[in-house]
Amino acid sequence: MVYFLFFCFEVDMNAVIIYGPPAAGKLTVATELANRTRYKLFHNHLSIDCVKPVFDFGTPPFLRLIELIRLETIAEAAREKVDVIHTFVYAFGEDDEYFAGMIAAAEDNGGTVHLVLLRCERDELKRRIANESRVRIGKLVKPGSVDESLERYDLLSPLPGRETLIIDTTATPPHAAAELIIEHFGLTAEQTIGE
Repeated sequence: MVYFLFFCFEVDMNAVIIYGPPAAGKLTVATELANRTRYKLFHNHLSIDCVKPVFDFGTPPFLRLIELIRLETIAEAAREKVDVIHTFVYAFGEDDEYFAGMIAAAEDNGGTVHLVLLRCERDELKRRIANESRVRIGKLVKPGSVDESLERYDLLSPLPGRETLIIDTTATPPHAAAELIIEHFGLTAEQTIGE
């Protein structure tokens, strides 16, 4: 008689949350990371674009709905063990409770969260903010908004109490930033043709 033993290894879901100021390269790095890992990319403008046709930007129902969409999507991805990358602009102190809720949405449902803060020199942010890629998807594109945002909010500090990989994207290209994230957190990278 032959017996076969089957071992089931429970695989956690990984959520990589990339945050930083506008034009730091969050979506660009996230796209590169998604291409290298096959993680699903759920960037912040997907929820904004879903709600904006119905409710004006920044109104209470707009804010409630984008938060609900983001948190529930991350929670469901964790329950279904779908690895995901999320991007957003985090204001130190002001967004702590929301950020904690986003982390809990993954962790309370069996996920593991990896945090990445992208920083970039102010002059480079101003240069990038009007890029055509930002215009196409309706992102903030006024160069003066960089100074306004950085003077009004602390967008360069990491979330307190959590390990955060900090990458300066001023001179670090997106593919190199993605590789740093993969290496730092031990993520599984997909091989591409020619490697």
